[in-house]
Parts: sequence; structure tokens; C-alpha cells
Amino acid sequence: MKMLYILIITIPMLFFGSIHGYAQPKECPVLSELEKTSIKDKKEVIEALNTLIPKTYGTGLDDFPDMYTKWDVVTAKPFLKTVGNKDDEDYFGMAKTFCGKEIAEKSWLVRLDFPKAPGANLAQGQIFLAKSKEKGWFVWFRYH
Repeated sequence: MKMLYILIITIPMLFFGSIHGYAQPKECPVLSELEKTSIKDKKEVIEALNTLIPKTYGTGLDDFPDMYTKWDVVTAKPFLKTVGNKDDEDYFGMAKTFCGKEIAEKSWLVRLDFPKAPGANLAQGQIFLAKSKEKGWFVWFRYH
């Protein structure tokens, strides 16, 4: 049963996972509400993930209830710092397409690895973060 579940999730991701246009954020952040950040805020971002990841991913799926309880940060940087790095720069393009250049330039890319996940597609996560002047860090888009 677990294998069937993995196949049901994995096969569609193989066909649709590379199409950037199928996913959209529910709503874009409001530019005037965002705080300017820099790479100096990385430690703060990493600490905020302890709250943001459980809110964004939960703990797991029925067959894998603790799948998202452990994670490794692959990338955590402002989108402006992704320029020149092909693995990360494509996400900057997505952020600009979704919500505009100004929002993207005040946002961060966080790429995650979930070692308890059963397959490569479920084991990778990408979230776009920004910092609200009033409420602190928040996820405005989850790609995987």
C-alpha cells in the first residue's frame, strides 16, 4: 500500500514538477509591509524555520506521519544572492513572475531536504520567505 501511495504521488510530479507555471501563491505580500533584509539576517531566518516549517508543511502524511519533523537547510539566502547560481536563480525568476521584482528582491529562498521523506520529490522543499515589519518572518509561497 505504501508503494502504491508513493507511486501515486511521484508519477504526477515527474510529469508536472518541471513546469514552473502550474503553481501560484495564494496572494502576494504587500510591498509596503515588508522589511528590508540582508544576508546578515540568515541566522534569524534559520531560527524562524523552527516555527515556519511546521506551519507550512505540518508533520507528514498518513503513511509517513513524521516525514517533515526533521529537515536540513540546503539554501537560505535573499533572492538577490541567488543570481549566478543556476540551482537557485530559477526560483528568483519564479518569485519575480509571481509577485513582481520589488517583492522578490525583499524575499528569501529557502531550499530544504527532508531526510525522513520516502522519495526524492517529497524529500525536497522550496519556500519563499519575507519579513513583515509587524509580524516577522512568514512563508508567502511553497513550491514543494
